[in-house]
Amino acid sequence: MSTTTDFIFELVRAANEIGKLTPFEKRRLLELAVKTIREGRDQVGAAPGRTEPDRVIDLETVAASIASAPDVLVGHAMLEAADMIRTLKKSDAKEEVTRGE
Repeated sequence: MSTTTDFIFELVRAANEIGKLTPFEKRRLLELAVKTIREGRDQVGAAPGRTEPDRVIDLETVAASIASAPDVLVGHAMLEAADMIRTLKKSDAKEEVTRGE
């Protein structure tokens, strides 16, 4: 598996076992997810939409309030981050095929 696929799996697993994680682990995963999404957007040239709120900001907000955020919200944020990373990975793969790499 690729590093990205491994990280997506880690986010999904963490969301499903959210009660077993420390606040530090939850925050670390969300912060890494935000960084991965931003780097993925830069790589494929995808900017956040101007007509709707940037979901990455919501992920950052959850990470910043991890001590008081309910586990359900944190788990949902992790699943949303995993989905965003998966989508960016597919976009990157399409771009590589288009460029002939």
